[in-house]
Amino acid sequence: MENVYVLGGLRTPLAKRGGHFRALRPECFTAELLRALLKQYDVDGLDAVFCGNAVGTGGNLTRLASLLAGIDERIPAVTIDMQCASAAASLDFAFSRLASGQGHLYVAGGMESRSLQPVRRYAEADERHALLPHGEYMTAQFSPKELSADAMLRGAERTAKEEKASRTELEEWAARSHARAAAARREGSLQKLIVPIAGLSKDDSIRETMSLGFLKRLPPLFGTGGLTTAGTSCRMNDGAALALLCSEEYLTKMERKADVRLLAVEMSGGDPLYSPRGAMQAADQLLERMRLSYEDMAAIEFNESFAVIDVLFARRYPKLVGRYNTFGGALAYGHPYGASGAVLLLHLIEAVKKHGGGYGLLSIAGAGGVGEAILVEIFG
Repeated sequence: MENVYVLGGLRTPLAKRGGHFRALRPECFTAELLRALLKQYDVDGLDAVFCGNAVGTGGNLTRLASLLAGIDERIPAVTIDMQCASAAASLDFAFSRLASGQGHLYVAGGMESRSLQPVRRYAEADERHALLPHGEYMTAQFSPKELSADAMLRGAERTAKEEKASRTELEEWAARSHARAAAARREGSLQKLIVPIAGLSKDDSIRETMSLGFLKRLPPLFGTGGLTTAGTSCRMNDGAALALLCSEEYLTKMERKADVRLLAVEMSGGDPLYSPRGAMQAADQLLERMRLSYEDMAAIEFNESFAVIDVLFARRYPKLVGRYNTFGGALAYGHPYGASGAVLLLHLIEAVKKHGGGYGLLSIAGAGGVGEAILVEIFG
């Protein structure tokens, strides 16, 4: 295998659904981000652009973004749908091509506009048409056993109950996420990664005053005795994140340096009815293959689409929570589905640097029981 490096990356602010980006098509703000990325890192000679997208308007949005950004039409661009894990899958694709010697410079990441998520309709000949009002849906089917707009929420509730988690346990993680994200914003820990778009220059879902008292007052989403609330589930956001991945030959030829090496990637599959388990599953598989442990990691980032994902980690590795989601997670920042895997990568790199360098691990669960994990090493 050839060595693969992360030359750098940028992201947009993560905007609330219906907020600053409510009328911006995802390919448009991604094109703006792509132009900023190529300008900041002064690169040319791209082999391709890979971006994830989960709930866009369809078609090859990455190609649209690439053309809008002014990239040569001869450079291919591909959109990848692995739902929440889409951006991580795009990084996986770029890594795999570089590691196998196919090319030297790729952009990989993802984009999402929850604000502009379209309503779709099943064809009348599709049996599912009769199961939904007018046959319309916004959320795709993720499991043969379930057709539900809130399938992901139900998966989180099932997982929390199977783990015998308490509401307090879940709420403590939500409060912690906001507190860490608020501290990171005050300290400017991630600001250098953010490209202002449409007058927004910072993430707008983080709540400085989030408290356990507020979280305890939120009603359960599945009735009396339920565990999952709006506070222990991530917000749905608009945003994009991109990274430049390159080969060692590219660095040598261009006389450039990179202090982040992308070591390995891993896709996993599990029970689609318990999709929050996908993050731990993918991470476990990757570390086992690489003969490493969680204790070897300087920093760890799991996409906390639901607080139960944090609980799963903390129960297994209570001594490592100080290295986990250093700047807070999706419960605070929000979750622009198709972009979140790349957001995690950028946050992970900064977290590993803050912890003094070494190995870093990210993992993200996707709808349908899939997961994607990525291992990096940062040296000085």
